[in-house]
Amino acid sequence: MGSIIPRKRKDGSTGYHAQVTVKRSGKIVHRETRTFDRRQAASAWLEKRETELAKPGAVERQNVPDPKLSAVIDRYIEESVKEIGRTKAQVLATIKNFDIADLKCSDVTSEKLVAFATELPVQPQTVGNYLSHLGSIFTVARPAWGYPLDPQAMDDALVVTKRLGLSSKSKERDRRPTLPELDLLMAHFGRIQSHRPGSTPMQQIIVFAIFSTRRQEEITRIAWTDFEPAAPPSHPDARILVRDMKHPGDKQGNDVFCDLPPEATAVIGAMPRGAKEIFPYSVDAIGAAFTRACKLLGIDDLHFHDLRHDGVSRLFEMGKTIPQAASVSGHRSWSSLKRYSHLRQTGDKYAGWKWLPFVT
Repeated sequence: MGSIIPRKRKDGSTGYHAQVTVKRSGKIVHRETRTFDRRQAASAWLEKRETELAKPGAVERQNVPDPKLSAVIDRYIEESVKEIGRTKAQVLATIKNFDIADLKCSDVTSEKLVAFATELPVQPQTVGNYLSHLGSIFTVARPAWGYPLDPQAMDDALVVTKRLGLSSKSKERDRRPTLPELDLLMAHFGRIQSHRPGSTPMQQIIVFAIFSTRRQEEITRIAWTDFEPAAPPSHPDARILVRDMKHPGDKQGNDVFCDLPPEATAVIGAMPRGAKEIFPYSVDAIGAAFTRACKLLGIDDLHFHDLRHDGVSRLFEMGKTIPQAASVSGHRSWSSLKRYSHLRQTGDKYAGWKWLPFVT
């Protein structure tokens, strides 16, 4: 049942207070009100709401918590037991700056998601990453917290954005550093080290990244207790325990032993002891130093992660088999290494490299 009550305002005008009430077994189970400047508008709203609430399950849905998407993002981050990666955290924080974050869960439709995708000032492959990270929240919001966030809306949006070319899978980078580029970087960081001996030893970190094929985050997590020297004949190669290795479905707790080529082992042998970690430096400091150096030296489109790609490529160029390369890189699925199968056996790119004696 609904009612409209005219009320005088302080400025002398009249407001029409529309109220709709739903009772069951003599008890009020739902009530909502809204004030309008005109009686006709109040009547139209009242008629519309009474029709909507008469539908099966409508009243029950009104009593379900319906927070803004931004609040759900915050809760997801706060309550996630699994560590959220830096990239995902940055993406979710960025999404909160868009209009879609101000919508209530029940208002986030596939149309709104597609509109959000068109607003993103990024490449299609990055749009796909944004929707993928946001999709993880859609997966848990309803079953975990009862929020009316519809996973089907996200599934539909993913299909539409892909068909329209708004999103796509990430392209595999094939950028590798050239020896002249690495010479520039090593000389640059050598000058910095000579002037500031306490600075991050980027020469050692670059060499270790290439020959161990390790990612930035993995390098900074390696503790001295994770390092096992070679013990011939049963263990001819040294190895390290890589903790929380990146994996699409299982990151936290995904600890993997990886073999270390002699060059990477030699770098560890040259590092000073004292700290818990072999490379006790922050990921941000390493990444910022590498990016600044590339920009200063005019090295275009080279990322720190490209050092890992170069290191894996080197193994295949040296004639290593997929199992042998995987024992170093830590790839769980050998199919992930098929992208390197086209590489010809050309020998060791770094044979006689002049910088190795300086860092080992």
